[in-house]
Amino acid sequence: MTLMTLTGEDTIILNEAVLTDLADGDVGTLDFPNDIMAMSTGKNKNTIFAKDESGCNAELVIRVPRGSSDDKRLNGLFQAQENNFTGFVLLSGAVVKRLGDGAGNITYDTYPLEAGMFRRAIDVASNVNGDTNQGVSVYTIRFALATRALT
Repeated sequence: MTLMTLTGEDTIILNEAVLTDLADGDVGTLDFPNDIMAMSTGKNKNTIFAKDESGCNAELVIRVPRGSSDDKRLNGLFQAQENNFTGFVLLSGAVVKRLGDGAGNITYDTYPLEAGMFRRAIDVASNVNGDTNQGVSVYTIRFALATRALT
């Protein structure tokens, strides 16, 4: 039997606000940069497995039009982190993919995000040859915990 997956109308939420001012291409990506386990094999092929708790860390990269209302709000949060690092209220959010099966049924592929901080400052470029990326602000946020739920 052939399986159909329809995808679209994804949602990115940060601190209870849905981001609506999104740029082009990959407007948001969620990456898990660390392994969830480590393994070591020794003499006689004896093997040790160890859970790596940093495997639950996730990195969210968001692309918004420079100067948009979402850019201003995210920059304000970034400045709050810069101005009072130890007093900063950690970010929360979610990435939600909406998946259809072609028969009217919808599954939500949801990644709740907990305990986040901005990982790096926002780059800028000035270009005279039509590079549209100069009109995009890219935010990189590292979260301590991200899980996946299919409902």
